[in-house]
Amino acid sequence: MTYIIGEIGQNHNGSVDIAKLIVDAVAHPIKEELFGYELKRMDAVKLTKRDLKQELSASQMAAPYNNSNSFGATYGEHREKLELNDEQHFEIYKYAKSFGLEFVETLCATGCLSILRYFTPDKLKVASRDLTNLPLLSALAETSIPIILSTGMAGKKELDDAIEVISKYHNDISILHCVSEYPTKPENVNLNTIRYLQKNYGKYVIGFSDHTIGIATPLAAVAMGAQIIEKHITLDRRMKGTDQKGSLGPDGIFRMVRDIRVFEMSLGKEEIFIEPSVMSSRVKLERSIATNKDLKKGHVITENDIHMLSPGDGFRWAEKDKVIGKTLLNDLSFNEIIYQKMIG
Repeated sequence: MTYIIGEIGQNHNGSVDIAKLIVDAVAHPIKEELFGYELKRMDAVKLTKRDLKQELSASQMAAPYNNSNSFGATYGEHREKLELNDEQHFEIYKYAKSFGLEFVETLCATGCLSILRYFTPDKLKVASRDLTNLPLLSALAETSIPIILSTGMAGKKELDDAIEVISKYHNDISILHCVSEYPTKPENVNLNTIRYLQKNYGKYVIGFSDHTIGIATPLAAVAMGAQIIEKHITLDRRMKGTDQKGSLGPDGIFRMVRDIRVFEMSLGKEEIFIEPSVMSSRVKLERSIATNKDLKKGHVITENDIHMLSPGDGFRWAEKDKVIGKTLLNDLSFNEIIYQKMIG
């Protein structure tokens, strides 16, 4: 079963209430209307925590930030407006847990570990940009909380270095193929990296963190064996914020989770067999040995007397030796199925 993470990130725009409403959007089972199924919902939601004292240089913090997505006159003010404190993260954590959802935190600095005084996330996520922040990886790994790595800005060396640091503490590591382009153009997704990770890092859980528009790419990733899917989610893609347009709103959340869960049901077993639900159609539509002319009682049946017609509840052609050479016990009209009780 695919582990699906709804990444709230900072789409809450600095509001606990908005964050809770986004949790509401993923908190309930998905109903598949056509067949009446109730499907498993998302597994987890994820928030991002920054420590602004360990985030940007002084000049970057003071740089003017004037655009349609800005929440402050400088980039520092903008970032500060989007930040929730430890207690607010705890409030959202408890709200998600009240629905039975797991809770994932992206912690972007060692100072963010202060959150552990309030609660322990089910998993910690390392943002793509921090894969080379080896001191941070060491501090996160030391908590022994399972870690998810995102490879959006990493090559093999960067990934290997990160795993080497974390594995000094534990090996509960997941690796998500990711492209840190927002939104990611289809020609840049390169889903075959999932197969590369499966072959070369098969001891770890392999998944996909998606930044494309729509839901086709994560579904394809699941078809390739991705065990985790992470996707940005929001209340309304028209909301202010740099991640909103590339996120899924409530309808997109419904469609993506529904399609992944239906796909999982569709995979079945690696063998060929006749599904019991097909039996009625099989009897109705398959063909049986039938007469191709009027035949009289006592006639000895030859291959020239028979052909194939529906329904499929009589002899198959592979069983024609059970019919040819047998004697009809009664008259039989043209285009009628020959059953066992009719021959002797």
